[in-house]
Amino acid sequence: MAKHTVVSMPGDGIGNQVLPESIRVLKAVGFDAEYIHADIGWDCWCQQGNALPDRTIELLTKHKLGLFGAITSKPNKEAQAELKPELRGKGYVYYSPIVTMRQRFNLDICQRPCIGFIGNPLNYIRKRTDGGFDEPKIDTTIFRQGTEGMYAGIEWTNPPDNVRAALNSHPKFKNFSNIPGPDLAVSCRIITRPAAKRIVTAAFEYAKKRGFKGVTICEKPNVVRETSGMMEETAKEVAKNYPGIALWSTNIDAQLMWLNKNPEEYNVIVASNLFGDILSDAFAGLVGGLGFAASGNIGDDVAVFEPTHGSAPKYAELNPPIVNPIAMILSAAMMVDHVGERDKGDRIRNAVAAVVKEGKVRTYDMMRISGGAKSISQGAASTVQMTDAILAKLK
Repeated sequence: MAKHTVVSMPGDGIGNQVLPESIRVLKAVGFDAEYIHADIGWDCWCQQGNALPDRTIELLTKHKLGLFGAITSKPNKEAQAELKPELRGKGYVYYSPIVTMRQRFNLDICQRPCIGFIGNPLNYIRKRTDGGFDEPKIDTTIFRQGTEGMYAGIEWTNPPDNVRAALNSHPKFKNFSNIPGPDLAVSCRIITRPAAKRIVTAAFEYAKKRGFKGVTICEKPNVVRETSGMMEETAKEVAKNYPGIALWSTNIDAQLMWLNKNPEEYNVIVASNLFGDILSDAFAGLVGGLGFAASGNIGDDVAVFEPTHGSAPKYAELNPPIVNPIAMILSAAMMVDHVGERDKGDRIRNAVAAVVKEGKVRTYDMMRISGGAKSISQGAASTVQMTDAILAKLK
């Protein structure tokens, strides 16, 4: 009997290409697991009106550990149009399955490491005044609150009368009080103190474990006073429990400027849902892009690991597949860490680092060429060839 059971959810598009490659690596490194396939994504929505079927929820509830590929998400009108005809007009509403998973299982700690591997031609460089350049070592992990904020899903177009009455009770709403309901859309940003405390504590614990000197809380409390204010206030309270670790505070807009000036100074950043999403993609752009961007969604009982890239449908039908599997493979390494087998996770990361540093095998994104059927003939490695190179370094 396998030591672990992993719910495997390839999802849509390139998720079906990269997730099997990560399992090849997990098997090669000796991770003892059984993999159970679970349906998720756009086809489930179109055929069943539910992108996250109950049977998949049941598997995650039972086995606690998930590996997820990618999903396709579309605006509501497009989503409705793609439902099979007999489901249209029946009240089905599309919800992102990964957002639903986070809320259903309280996967509130979203951890997103952004690490610059030596030799990656996509790494950030900085010009010096003498005409040379520096390549700062970027080792940043974003701790993104995963269940609240702007992604809580509490929103309306044409708010009902009771919601509109509540909004009218706020003096700032008077500028919108005469807007017709169909022309008014409202989204609520929800922050709770317990969830804020949990994500900030996770960030400080990580900084303590890694020996980093500080944690940055990145919000916008000077404008979004109540919700960002609560995040920052909570961070200050949590920081009192970690006297050896400094707490720095930045505004999201200024932080995006500074990460292009001195990104190496920010090792641990904690933020609410939307700001954490923005930050993690911005930092990923400094270390190779979404082909290197891994993440873990961690709750008390269940954890799901995924690359942060999307389903990239324009590449999904290419044969051989050309997309970079490293983000998916690094996500699998995070899963291995989570279950207490850090040595295997380190072996995977070291193998990836060796391939990147050697520079003999590069996918199209690493070569800075256009993706498409011609990229292989231009010297780019396929998805499988990149995995093969990583497997060779594991031996």
